[in-house]
Amino acid sequence: MNKEKVQRSEEQAGDIKEEKKKSKEVEPMDNIQEIVPEKEEKQEDLVPGIAYVFGSYNNTLVHITDLSGSTIARVSGGMVTKHSRLKANPTTAMFVAKRAAEMARDAGITALYIRMRGKTNAPGIGPGAHAAVKTLGKEGLKILGVLDTHRVPRGGPKKKGGKRGRRV
Repeated sequence: MNKEKVQRSEEQAGDIKEEKKKSKEVEPMDNIQEIVPEKEEKQEDLVPGIAYVFGSYNNTLVHITDLSGSTIARVSGGMVTKHSRLKANPTTAMFVAKRAAEMARDAGITALYIRMRGKTNAPGIGPGAHAAVKTLGKEGLKILGVLDTHRVPRGGPKKKGGKRGRRV
């Protein structure tokens, strides 16, 4: 009885080995091009630049350079509007960004890395900066990345007024 069980298990093991050999055999692939899709679209040649957007509560500036740092366009709110109080307005910032994007496209730039900044001690970036970034994207320039380079003071020099502060 034990001999019969051993013979059966050897036969089953032989059958399993044959099945594995059959499964390992691979048919040659004559139609490999049908499986791998060809890239029909070629990516546009991106010519990157850097856009420095400075948005304070008094003005908005957009400064576009190439990657080496050469200035291509520099436009501020004062160049767009004659009213001093409207220089930081988001609507004015849109026109600032449009004019800067136009100059950048003429220079051949198709993509931008954006660096946003505000005044150093200000609580945040001014109202025109976000509008300027959105407009740069809408003008056909591809935005590769947005970086906030807002400067934050950490301590700094001692304030004037002495040990107990200014007494009124």
